[in-house]
Amino acid sequence: MTWSKRGKYRNKPTVVDGRRFMSKLEAKRYEQIKLLVEAGEVKAFRCQPRYELVAGITYVADFEIVWADGRVTVEDVKGVATDVFKLKHRLFDHFYAGKYPPLVVLTSKDLGKVNRS
Repeated sequence: MTWSKRGKYRNKPTVVDGRRFMSKLEAKRYEQIKLLVEAGEVKAFRCQPRYELVAGITYVADFEIVWADGRVTVEDVKGVATDVFKLKHRLFDHFYAGKYPPLVVLTSKDLGKVNRS
């Protein structure tokens, strides 16, 4: 099920498996990760993991993925990288250096074209 109202950046909220994603692009990545789980390449993943940054500022990523080899990555799917996102991205990489590799930012170029219907 999808909503007809688009967001400020032309994103279209989409529901997959009863989960609401802020864009079709994010929903597409969710479906890709599920396939990676089925293929055994991913052990587990979380949607919308929260990370405390500083002074009450929280960063909510799109996915945290535990790969079969034990690596953990944090991903964010973006159509548009806003100034607020860029700041939180830098803060995440600073405060979580050593615990996680740098934040992975995926765009439509990385995930393939998504129809904007």
